[in-house]
Amino acid sequence: MKAVNKLVVLLSLGALLGTVAFATDAEQAYLDSCRKEPGVPVPVVVVSPTVGSEFTGGSVWLEFLVDAAGMPAEFSVKSATDNTLATAVVKAVKQWRFLPAEVDGKRVATKVSLPVKIVSYAESGER
Repeated sequence: MKAVNKLVVLLSLGALLGTVAFATDAEQAYLDSCRKEPGVPVPVVVVSPTVGSEFTGGSVWLEFLVDAAGMPAEFSVKSATDNTLATAVVKAVKQWRFLPAEVDGKRVATKVSLPVKIVSYAESGER
């Protein structure tokens, strides 16, 4: 099975909205692109799922909680084109770490909505 090395993540965390192609070093570019605002959890460690080329074009929509410690929890798959893909995406996102949202200078748990779409190198515009 050939692994797809690109993943486009559309991340909607309240005011945070990012679109990025993931590759070996692109996780850092993604992290650098996130707007850092007190009321929005910001990813500081991102792990891309490893999936086969048969999942190109597939998508998963997750909802989860980023707790006050910056750990993702309470996952819910809102939609997915494939259950195996959904499992791989959830497994990867469980490894993410966040700078938690803050309200009045205190860290707070925040609900996150994360749409994920698997794309090929050609679709991502990366070389």
